[in-house]
Amino acid sequence: MTIDEFLAENEKKDLLRFSTAGSIDDGKSTLIGRLLHDSKNVYEDQIQSVKNVTHDKSSKEEIDFALLTDGLKAEREQGITIDVAYRYFSTPKRKFIIADTPGHEQYTRNMATGASTANLAIVLIDARYGVLPQTKRHSFITALLGVPHMVVAVNKMDLVDFSEDVFEQIRSDFSRFAAKLTVPDIRFIPISALLGDNVVDRSSNMTWYKGEALLEILENVYVASDRNLIDLRFPVQYVLRPHLDFRGYCGQVASGVIRKGDEVTALPSKKKTRVESIVTYDGEIERAYPPMSVTVTLEDELDVSRGEMLVHSHNMPHADRHFEAMLVWMGEEPMDVNTAYGIKHTTRTARARIDELRYKVDVNTLKRMAPGDLALNEIGRVVFTSMTPIFFDSYVKNQATGSFILIDPVSNSTVAAGMIIERESADRLPSRITHGSEEAVSARRYESQVQTGEREERLAQRPATIWLTGLTSSGKTSIVYATEKKLFDLGATCVVLNGRNVRLGLSRGLDFGSTDRAEHLRRVAEVASLLNDSGIITLCAFVSPSAAIRDQVKELVGEDRFLEIHVDATAEWCEKRDETGLYEKAKSGVVQNMAGVNADYEEPEFPALTLPIETLGVEESATQIMSLLRERNIFPISNG
Repeated sequence: MTIDEFLAENEKKDLLRFSTAGSIDDGKSTLIGRLLHDSKNVYEDQIQSVKNVTHDKSSKEEIDFALLTDGLKAEREQGITIDVAYRYFSTPKRKFIIADTPGHEQYTRNMATGASTANLAIVLIDARYGVLPQTKRHSFITALLGVPHMVVAVNKMDLVDFSEDVFEQIRSDFSRFAAKLTVPDIRFIPISALLGDNVVDRSSNMTWYKGEALLEILENVYVASDRNLIDLRFPVQYVLRPHLDFRGYCGQVASGVIRKGDEVTALPSKKKTRVESIVTYDGEIERAYPPMSVTVTLEDELDVSRGEMLVHSHNMPHADRHFEAMLVWMGEEPMDVNTAYGIKHTTRTARARIDELRYKVDVNTLKRMAPGDLALNEIGRVVFTSMTPIFFDSYVKNQATGSFILIDPVSNSTVAAGMIIERESADRLPSRITHGSEEAVSARRYESQVQTGEREERLAQRPATIWLTGLTSSGKTSIVYATEKKLFDLGATCVVLNGRNVRLGLSRGLDFGSTDRAEHLRRVAEVASLLNDSGIITLCAFVSPSAAIRDQVKELVGEDRFLEIHVDATAEWCEKRDETGLYEKAKSGVVQNMAGVNADYEEPEFPALTLPIETLGVEESATQIMSLLRERNIFPISNG
């Protein structure tokens, strides 16, 4: 065989990426060194160099195989793996990339980085100690990262007399823990990395083990089906215009298969067209698949730019600003919910806020812990809102579009890695519209030279936000305008804000999804607060179905200024009064997320006033609100 034939044959081999994980001193580096040595993937000068170092440290003749991978000086001095060490080797059947990851809890983020691109993970367990907390930690992270194949290698069997009973006990213990994980393929193998038993060759010391040696497993495990070839996701990296007659969209196929002639949709514009050609350095091809990097040309000229995505028209990802994810925190500084982090998702970058940390995970027991700021190496379930929509799938379905990183806006360093989950629809996820701290609230306001008492004396009223909440067509708007007339006739200064007049202007670009609805109400709360700062009474009429969002509106406005009033009516009564046709459209599915029909409405638990509108009517309701304002000494102000 010529050298060209050999290189061509080698190029055809498929690639397996695998990582090691486990507790400190389980023998990860030794195992990889033995694997490289026994598979004849170490040069003679490397072996001699390791022998020299070994003999400097010990009088024994054996080779310290860990030195083939623990390359950093600090690692050799401390006897632990600190950074992720990547090694490359091949056999006649397959090519391999190994990520030797740290076992120490302090370097969990390094371990997560090394395992993030792996097809398979080798979890090592010291046969003398069994399943340790750090073994569980790394196994959980491996499962969280979606590694589909796991080999549990029970190492140092030579130190327990190659006992089958010890192996079976560890297999049983780990299996009970692994029942909580989502790893589809778990295999167990007894080994001695130091002596080479069941690493490359099957062991004569453990004839009771009838399975494959480790290298046989690595060579034969089937990974072709692990790659998502169903959901086409082509994030645009660069728009190529070498001359006026050519416009191509460059990028790497993240998942799926793209073919010449396919109908595709460009996101976020949702414009449809067909693939005219797929161009590579070597010329045009008929189809492309992961992880190929290609240039795609389209039959129609569309406005597509970096960060946008081409997908099959019949198979769309989620396009939303609101999502939740499992987050591995990698930053030295703890997570700050008041920081707008950068988010890098496929080729798209944006700002994102943290709406809620739902819980942290004790990775040793898999139990949920009370939420707080995530610190270095901690993992939690977090709800986000990005400033612009991202195009995503769940991480379980599609790792390419289900993963992202967070970037610190000051240092520009990566502080977290996230995996998107879909346990709840975006419209049921919590949103955060408050500033998050008293300092932020006070800092955003300029210190006026006109005092609050002076405004109250001039206007003869105390500022307040009267917030009417209730179902669509329950009469909220009619009630606030009737109340406004009564206040005006008595000389009060007041302003009405309702869904229609705000959405025609201030919230014109927002839709009715949960994220934009929360942003819509945040803007209303900010305006109401500014009007109150000027001494004005603000009357608000909004469905505002979420109790949590109404509580945040109260926080923004100020609890002492906020009066929540529930306009109480049944959905059936409101539907009879509906002149917009929204109830009919919601029942037919044309309108989504309508409170009282296909979305929840959370009634206020302790409103300042409840108005049973079906029996009271509009005028009587307005009269009761006026009585409440007198009672709370808002208007008119009593002299007593």
